Amino acid sequence: MARLTLPADPTPEQQEACAEAASGIRGRVPAPMIAWIRNPELARRAQKLGELLRYQTTLEPRLSELAILVCARHWTSHYEWTVHKREGLKAGMDPAVVEAIAARREPRLADDRERAVHDVARTLIGTARLPQALHDQATAVLGERGLVELVALLGYYSMVALTLNAFEIGLPDARAPELGDAA
Repeated sequence: MARLTLPADPTPEQQEACAEAASGIRGRVPAPMIAWIRNPELARRAQKLGELLRYQTTLEPRLSELAILVCARHWTSHYEWTVHKREGLKAGMDPAVVEAIAARREPRLADDRERAVHDVARTLIGTARLPQALHDQATAVLGERGLVELVALLGYYSMVALTLNAFEIGLPDARAPELGDAA
């Protein structure tokens, strides 16, 4: 059961933030806003950043979803995993890649861009560092802008995962059995 829900009697600022989110690209209030809405300005800014990073970067949806799934797996964020597994498959991700990430195995990736996204995501989230050789390889394939966008996407979805986990948003309905418990 979620530890927080949307306020039953929202303030005008909370109502405005929710209306702004619902009128955006997503067409709905994203799940982490259930928590963020306690600070309407945080909710407003965070969901706008999420829109930018998920829908308006040089990374095609398949690559963004790959990065988000690596992030969700790292944090064992069941709700994030459930939503983005579906979105990743719709964006053309190979189901075997999704399965490998869930099992914490090295996936067989189709191209250099996928490998760069996966390797940067796993290394940066896992170690908090990006070795020079991986930085150079990722820059060569994704470009400087793409790498910056990828790092920002990982930071944002780490914040989302931690929010969802801390407040148990989406559980138990979105518990992803393939993730098991946090490792």
